[in-house]
Amino acid sequence: MRLEVSSATIRRDFDQLAEQQMLVRSYRTARHASEKQRIAKAVAGLVTPGTAVGLTGGTTTTEVARALAVRPDLTSGSPALTVVTNALNIANELAVRPQFKIVVTGGVARPQSYELIGPLADGVLSQITIDVAVLGVVAFDVTHGAAAHDEAEAATNRLLCERAARVIVAADSSKLGQRAFARICAADTVDTLVTDTAADEDTVRRFEEAGIRVVAA
Repeated sequence: MRLEVSSATIRRDFDQLAEQQMLVRSYRTARHASEKQRIAKAVAGLVTPGTAVGLTGGTTTTEVARALAVRPDLTSGSPALTVVTNALNIANELAVRPQFKIVVTGGVARPQSYELIGPLADGVLSQITIDVAVLGVVAFDVTHGAAAHDEAEAATNRLLCERAARVIVAADSSKLGQRAFARICAADTVDTLVTDTAADEDTVRRFEEAGIRVVAA
């Protein structure tokens, strides 16, 4: 049924409900949701059972966590996977899976991304080694590398990548060829890019010429 009210009225009503703690406003939207789910399934397929996997925060990496949780060959094991993450929402989703060993970094929580950052997070990451890091980004470019909006978030994610034997960037095509404020890592430290089939052919070619394996899901 049409409400026949303006968008401004709806926003005011939401603001009032939020002030009364009758709802929680969320500013993160699942744009490119279907693409991210396909990317996540492809990334999950690159993970070997029994290994240690690092997951940064983000909507795409959250989908990766969900894809790992339902992979048939990861439903049992001791552990089936060790998952290291600085994302509170990912840890919360996977903690109920007894076949996964979950390691949370600690740190100060960023409400915008649910990621734990800062010296406390760095202290844990500096003491571990992981097999593969799955990196969520806001931008990934051959010249400028992988990037985030926040410099502290980028620094923690950079350390996660440095502790990994292999780095996978999981990014939908809208992130490719873009640049953002805080660099996480250079493109030549990334082994694999998993993106969607809408990725520009020239952009894909540049990544491949830089020695990055590109998987289009």
